[in-house]
Amino acid sequence: MKALSVSTLNEQIKSLLESTFVNILVEGEVSAFTYHTSGHLYFSIKDAHATMKCVMFRSSVAKMKFRLEVGVKIIVEGSVGVYTPKGEYQLYATHIEPFGQGALALAYEQLKKRLQAKGYFDSLHKKPIPKYISSIALVTAKNSAALHDMLTIIDKRYKALEVFIVDTLVQGEMAASQIAKALRYADGLGVDVVVVGRGGGSIEDLWAFNEEMVADAVFAMKTPVVSAVGHEIDSVISDFVADLRAPTPSAAMEMILPDQNELLFMLGELQKRYQKIFVHILYSKGKTVENLTKEFQRLSMKNQLVRFAREFEVLKSHYNQIIRVKLEKNGHRLPQMRQDLQQMIHFRLQKEQQKLEIYANRMQTLDPKNQYKKGWVQVSQQGKVVTLNALKVGETFVLQDATDKIEAVKI
Repeated sequence: MKALSVSTLNEQIKSLLESTFVNILVEGEVSAFTYHTSGHLYFSIKDAHATMKCVMFRSSVAKMKFRLEVGVKIIVEGSVGVYTPKGEYQLYATHIEPFGQGALALAYEQLKKRLQAKGYFDSLHKKPIPKYISSIALVTAKNSAALHDMLTIIDKRYKALEVFIVDTLVQGEMAASQIAKALRYADGLGVDVVVVGRGGGSIEDLWAFNEEMVADAVFAMKTPVVSAVGHEIDSVISDFVADLRAPTPSAAMEMILPDQNELLFMLGELQKRYQKIFVHILYSKGKTVENLTKEFQRLSMKNQLVRFAREFEVLKSHYNQIIRVKLEKNGHRLPQMRQDLQQMIHFRLQKEQQKLEIYANRMQTLDPKNQYKKGWVQVSQQGKVVTLNALKVGETFVLQDATDKIEAVKI
């Protein structure tokens, strides 16, 4: 028997295995996995007795809706291949499904758990929906039944609303990226609320709203967001991240828009209420003005003068009455009072005459003409009376008698 080389044997085994185990399904539990930077996925599956290495290339990994986790039981579809340089065989996976449940269901639960851990669902991050909305952006397909339903409700409930329609795909492989881009655009429009959604469908149809990039876009928005996807029984990730979840697109409009008929009724009631208030205020202010006018008139200068004139007349009349009473009461005393007054005046004149004579005698006595004897003069210096002995030789002085005054020098 001829001996085979190692490489030949490996090639024969490779040919045998790859031609025998084609498009097989293998059931096992994930024991290890690595998402490589190249995009390839390397993992191992096991059961109670054995382990098998597996690899999935990037093109297939990109189609996966969920991520592997250790301990998760899966069904792998693929083919067995041999790496001849090392003589190792492994399973080349083309498709992976979770055991017992769909891939989308598992992916949904995984993403929900991951986003909840990041705080995307926390009420702390929920923005309030304005009570009265003046503008809105609708992020959906422009020709969809969902958009038609929303516009119908808007026309019925609140025609004054300013509406921006942001067209986007809502299903398919490119839908998630387009929805995220459309949300970012709507966030920059300056509207009061953004509504993102579509009509009902299968989980595959609605899957774009379960993508992480859409959740990230909703969470990052500064404008309040309403998620209105599918029917009431449908639940997508965007519902949990959004500030408000609506069961349907039509319900979203019912929930956030006021009823224009109710508003008109409310405005009518407010108008009546404020009209009553204004009438009351005007009546009250009118009374105040009327009272102020009366007070101003009462305190005006003209009225003050009239009032003072009346009071003066009253006082004058009262005073004249008092004088008349006094005169009537003391009229019989007037002759005696006249005689007493004349005697008092006569006595006072005599007394003043005596004083006058005394002052005249005193003035005559003090007259310089009568004070000095003949040959006698008064000596003064700088207005002060001095003696000749007090003067020094060469000093000037004044000599004054009753009639003349001269200036002299002592020698």
